[in-house]
Amino acid sequence: MNRSVLGRAIVSLLIVATSVAASVRLLLPATAAAQSSNVSLVLYNAQHVPLAEAWAAEFNEQTGIKVEIRSGRDLELANQIVQEGAGSPADVFITENSPAMSVVGAAGRFAQVDQATRDQVPAQWSSPEGDWVGIAARTTVFVYNPSLISVDALPKSIMDLAKPEWKDRFGIAAAGADFQAIVSAVLQLVGPQQTQTWLNGLKANARIYSGNGGIMAASNNGEIPGGIIYHYYWYGDRAESGARSSNVELYNFMGKDPGGFVSVSGGGVLKSSQHPAEAQQFLNFMTSKAGQEILSTSKALEYSVASDVPAHPSLKPLSELDPPSVDLSKLNAPMVIDLMQKAGLL
Repeated sequence: MNRSVLGRAIVSLLIVATSVAASVRLLLPATAAAQSSNVSLVLYNAQHVPLAEAWAAEFNEQTGIKVEIRSGRDLELANQIVQEGAGSPADVFITENSPAMSVVGAAGRFAQVDQATRDQVPAQWSSPEGDWVGIAARTTVFVYNPSLISVDALPKSIMDLAKPEWKDRFGIAAAGADFQAIVSAVLQLVGPQQTQTWLNGLKANARIYSGNGGIMAASNNGEIPGGIIYHYYWYGDRAESGARSSNVELYNFMGKDPGGFVSVSGGGVLKSSQHPAEAQQFLNFMTSKAGQEILSTSKALEYSVASDVPAHPSLKPLSELDPPSVDLSKLNAPMVIDLMQKAGLL
């Protein structure tokens, strides 16, 4: 082969090799591009810490991007982000309940979520404004002790708990973000006047506990017939020792009752993020098939909401519930606090 022919052959081979390499890059997931990244993201985390750690660890394994987790409570972190403004060190914010997302969104602190990520999450589980998406969900339930109350005697609506016949017969965790999220759904569905009347009734009737687990344990021990909690406390206890749930069962409010509210855990990228591309990448990962499988197989026992990943098999499917239609972006946490304070619950 003469030099001219050999040269043309080498050039052709180089063109083919370059084309193949480009094709391979196009086929790789977006996360693969950052395998050697030195970027470190700051995650403001109000979710379960083990779940956040699992997401961060797998994301780091896939991309090389580190995630520093700073954990706190929903509204505490939301208000901190608002106060920090453009100087916030946070890149990503994730919560247990969506009212905290509304606080940050209303202050204009979120960037728009990438469309590819929004496409992974059904619209009902995300902000219609496109500034945050659902990453998980939990449903409101009434936990009850069948030895103290029959199924026929259970409240038909969460609103019934304000009636005099329920005095000292149920528990709530008034100071918790979980219960306040439930109140925010009631507020949107029935309005402030009826919500205030309901809260006044709860003040007269409910026994106050420090958390959902305490309510479940009190019902389990026969202290109260039942109480309002989120589903995963019962499922989590049953999956372990069953010490606080062996004598109690779950009841779902149906018919789109406010008590059937499904609270969504949100995730968003801060507008002030120093690493916006990587922050969007992390949010995309949490809502991807891989990220949602981490959730659905975890001990968190929350509902997966994205990428068509089924929830943990022990959970009652979301499709069998009948939650009310709530605009997650308009849950009014500040008004809820005001109404609860007026009722003497806070």
